[in-house]
Amino acid sequence: MSQLFTPIMLGQLPLPNRIIIAPMCQYSADNGKATAWHTMHLGHLSLSGAGLLIVEATAVSPEGRISPGDLGLWDDATEQALAEVVQAVKKHATMPLGIQLGHAGRKASCAIPWEGGGQLSYEEGGWQTLSASSLPFNPHEQAPQAMSLAQIEQLKAQFVAAAQRADRLGFELIELHGAHGYLLHQFLSPLSNQRDDHYGGSLPNRMRLLLEVFNAVRAAFPVQKAVGVRISASDWVAGGWDEQQSVELATALKALGCDYIHISSGGLSPQQQIPLGPNYQVPFAETIKRKVGMPTIAVGLITEPEQAEAIVATGQADMVALARGILYNPRWPWHAAAKLGAKVQAPPQYWRSEPHGLKDLFKHD
Repeated sequence: MSQLFTPIMLGQLPLPNRIIIAPMCQYSADNGKATAWHTMHLGHLSLSGAGLLIVEATAVSPEGRISPGDLGLWDDATEQALAEVVQAVKKHATMPLGIQLGHAGRKASCAIPWEGGGQLSYEEGGWQTLSASSLPFNPHEQAPQAMSLAQIEQLKAQFVAAAQRADRLGFELIELHGAHGYLLHQFLSPLSNQRDDHYGGSLPNRMRLLLEVFNAVRAAFPVQKAVGVRISASDWVAGGWDEQQSVELATALKALGCDYIHISSGGLSPQQQIPLGPNYQVPFAETIKRKVGMPTIAVGLITEPEQAEAIVATGQADMVALARGILYNPRWPWHAAAKLGAKVQAPPQYWRSEPHGLKDLFKHD
């Protein structure tokens, strides 16, 4: 029996299998508002048979966007636009929907990737960025503004307001974006956080903001719905955030009732040296699962069904996340189920696509 296709509980939220569609920025919003592209993109992926679909990094404030094309959830207009997308998707798909809430910090105010991705000047439509300290991501970029305590309190309120909007929209899960060099990660790493107040210096101080945001969001989001965190387990830079600090953070999150941890890496510094290859981040997930014992999602160059099955079956992680791989092959879970002798959810309109010899591939309940 395939372990990849067994159900799992994230807190009180049941998932039908262990395949997660990771959040993937589309850079296709209109001043934070979801567009028809999001309906097409998410509708497409919601029919893939995965266990959970997490909507792309969604900014909790306008200045928290990576680019002017980023999705947002900070006012009634952005909420209403996303409501139309969610309602269209849920009309035809049974897959649980989550949303990743985040703030880009010093990595905000950038052009969309296919237009270069560089930092935008004010003349180009850019804006003042914020961070733990006044240290730019690249030396040639404009420095971010070090956040005041009042701005930190405002940030926490913005996360809570976005979580409340996500609940109204019908999302069943929130993932806090503490990875890839964005704002919460900037507070975690000593490379980007050189504060001398109670949000900087020691590990407990650097973890404080993420833990406070988690507590606030968890209190604002219904208990039957799940809240998890995505982290970068390593900066891949000497003296930066690393695996042992990630274990300490995961331990603290578990004590606060975190339902899962999604383990990526990198993104904080252009000096990173990442040894790319299949499963290159899986050892981080394995370590945190073993030492902390909370549900873990492994991600990063997981491309083959047998590879994903082995990660789950051997206990390296509880779930696997797909990003670029499922963009390339949006029916990846169908093909994985066929290879692994499992069943998968598919809409009845597509049942007749079942290949000859794979009778009962699709669940008909």
